[in-house]
Amino acid sequence: MHVVAAFQHQAVACEDLGSPMYAELLRLIVDDYEVGGVSTGVLAGYEDRPFGDAIALRLLAAVHGQVLAGEVPELAAFYPSVGGTWDPVLGWEAFEQTLQSRPAELRALLTQPPQTNEVGRAAALYGGLLQLVEAVPLPVRLFEIGASAGLNLRADHFHYTADGTSYGPADSPVVFEDAWSGQSLKPAVLRIAERVGSDIAPVNPLTAEGARTLTSYVWPDMSQRLERLRGAVEIARQVPADVRREDAVSFVRGLELSEGHVTVVWHSIMWQYLSREDRAAVDDHLADLGAQATESTPLARLRLEPLPRAVRLELQTWPGGERRTLGRAEPHGQGLVWSGE
Repeated sequence: MHVVAAFQHQAVACEDLGSPMYAELLRLIVDDYEVGGVSTGVLAGYEDRPFGDAIALRLLAAVHGQVLAGEVPELAAFYPSVGGTWDPVLGWEAFEQTLQSRPAELRALLTQPPQTNEVGRAAALYGGLLQLVEAVPLPVRLFEIGASAGLNLRADHFHYTADGTSYGPADSPVVFEDAWSGQSLKPAVLRIAERVGSDIAPVNPLTAEGARTLTSYVWPDMSQRLERLRGAVEIARQVPADVRREDAVSFVRGLELSEGHVTVVWHSIMWQYLSREDRAAVDDHLADLGAQATESTPLARLRLEPLPRAVRLELQTWPGGERRTLGRAEPHGQGLVWSGE
């Protein structure tokens, strides 16, 4: 997909998902690019990358990171994430100046794949886990591919409410009100014995640089997402998780089942970043592992990944390999509706 079409497509997505600032900014970048403006130099070499590479989000995050680091105070005045107020005229002038004055730094950051680690997706993953342990009441060994900073590996330490029912610790700094609809879930105390993730470029949320990197991928005018991220980083300081620098195929290949535990592999909005060959390899390794599963060493896979018009949460369990759709949500986890298909 040509970069102009990719940016236009991303602008529509930002608008639909609640970021008018980024929708407007992306369209201004397109206008600049089409007249040969400063953005053409920054984006040189990225003209025809696949949409899944998310070049638009990489550029926005690169600039946001500079704002968060205090490197461009003239632009920070227009970023709500640091107390500013967006203005499409003056804000664009400051953004354009940033592209012009920092092309090398921004181009270097374009090489990094997005690290959203979107905390909003935890509601779907946690709710799916509740439904799993109701059927398989065993301690959970939790493994995540594409884990980024591993924030969602602590999903059981977030607080959720739905239909008058509360789930998770009431004093959690991460709160999901009206987390889902469609059916009531049975509250349960999740016993998580292990929390392990893998990522090709893991982020350490306990460092200032790591927290800033994660924040840079959150859209600046979406205050609720920012609050959840900051709360999740606070929880990460208290709840250990092991996130390894390892690709998804190698990570899954090394998994083993455990007597008296349900081994859960989950992932959310990362499948698009794997090659077709790697996707097939992950599927094959999980199927092979599932073939070894027994009633006392079960395996489950929870995946929250896109469909053409929605994001579907799917649960597959072994022994047996039964697969079913639990619900659908928006890409950041909002609007989760259980379907029980």
